[in-house]
Amino acid sequence: MPHYFLSLHKGEIMKFETKAIRTQTERSQHREHSTPIYATSSFVFDDAEHMRQVFAGEVEGNVYSRFINPSVTELQDKLAFLEGAEACRATASGMSAIFSTFAALLSAGDHFIMSRAVFGSTFNIKDNFLAKWGISCTLVDANDVASWGAAITPATKLLYLETPSNPSLSVIDLSLVADLCKAHGIISVVDNCFATPYLQRPLEHGIDLVIHSATKYIDGQGRVLGGAVAGPMKYIEKVHQFLRGAGPSLSPFNAWILSKSLETLAVRMDRHCSNALHLAKKLQEHPAVSVVHYPFLDSNPSAAVARRQMDQGGGMVSIVLKDGLAKGRAFIDALTMASRSANLGDTRTIITHPASTTHSKVAAEERLLMGIEDGMVRISVGLEHIDDILADITDALR
Repeated sequence: MPHYFLSLHKGEIMKFETKAIRTQTERSQHREHSTPIYATSSFVFDDAEHMRQVFAGEVEGNVYSRFINPSVTELQDKLAFLEGAEACRATASGMSAIFSTFAALLSAGDHFIMSRAVFGSTFNIKDNFLAKWGISCTLVDANDVASWGAAITPATKLLYLETPSNPSLSVIDLSLVADLCKAHGIISVVDNCFATPYLQRPLEHGIDLVIHSATKYIDGQGRVLGGAVAGPMKYIEKVHQFLRGAGPSLSPFNAWILSKSLETLAVRMDRHCSNALHLAKKLQEHPAVSVVHYPFLDSNPSAAVARRQMDQGGGMVSIVLKDGLAKGRAFIDALTMASRSANLGDTRTIITHPASTTHSKVAAEERLLMGIEDGMVRISVGLEHIDDILADITDALR
């Protein structure tokens, strides 16, 4: 870890909450308590030789904020520390983190494997961009990890998945995936957006790379966009070179917001999780609901796996309404408190209809294979009082 991370208790391992709050860069001559924003596009050098050395990589130094910025560096190092990663690179959004990883690690003629249960925009990358560059993909069933090995070819370089997935909340056994990838020399990549490093750390289960849409729970208040990729330096350096050349860099202001947000991640996720579990249990009993998807429900076929690799079940609940699309739209229109939005991970409870929004560009037959029925509604359970959340949702279901 970088030298500027603080160790409060010699010989002891700090808890997550303490790491998220008490890790910071060295203070400047101004002795600030909160890390400042370095709102500058470029940096100056002592002389021509110093400039040459920094550009050549012979000495450390900031050059240009598309390459490196102290505010962005602090966020990257903090996320790497929390994920248990060797290195991290932050990006302008979650989708830029995903696309940059594919672009940096795959070449024409390569093949990769992807779980069907992924975010709609991630799903579209394989068709709209990677396919025209000669990179092929095989989709696999998120709930049948044992069959994934059959998708491996001599050209397979990477395996990509989400767990829990968006929006069906499929839970995939990370240890099984890691063992499969290591046995075949494949890079394993996990989108950890729904769980965050507070609830799940895929690298501890043998996964190579972790991706975040920091826009979601890491920010947690619906303010800024951001993304991140964390893992071994040998892969992160390739991602860094793509970011440096292509330019989907994170702004210093957004980096500062996200770094400060990490300080409250644990307390926020505790409330998100407790609210979501309570809501999921109540909705299981509702006559208008046919299915409730939540990782820690006993009825979830992957509950044992979820409890083994996650500390809590997360803040997302997905339900399927018995009367399908018409009932789903009527339910959404009847809400009085919850927000109708495509975002998630906010302090506010947010309701989304995936089939007509986040996954609308995915063919209907493919959506069904992903576990997305027309009557599915995704609920990002917020930090409001659970009684008020439950009242709004049950009133709307009536």
